Amino acid sequence: VQLQASGGGLVQAGVSLRVSCAASGRTFSPYVMGWFRQTPGKEREFVAATSRNGISYYADSVKGRFTISRDSAKNTVTLQMNSVKPEDTAVYFCAVSERYGLGPRQSGSYDYWGQGTLVTVSS
Repeated sequence: VQLQASGGGLVQAGVSLRVSCAASGRTFSPYVMGWFRQTPGKEREFVAATSRNGISYYADSVKGRFTISRDSAKNTVTLQMNSVKPEDTAVYFCAVSERYGLGPRQSGSYDYWGQGTLVTVSS
């Protein structure tokens, strides 16, 4: 399974940005698809996830600003980022899991990861 993320870039604070991820390879139906982000010197942190039964999960820091959506037929997941802030600057990674594992908020639950896409928000 390969994950290809796209849509990162340099934007100003307050605008909207969308990052997307497409899964390809063997036929599978991920239980959960999610996004994490990481900045230099810090651990990768959970941003948002969506499960196969339609439940979405968000980090408190992005709740109300970010929206995750999923196209199960195409195995794609999109993160709509509104009202971005400089503290949203990070490399964003998409990930998928075929099982519940430790839960959607835990990076250890995910089986496959994308290469990351850089989002830079200027003040």
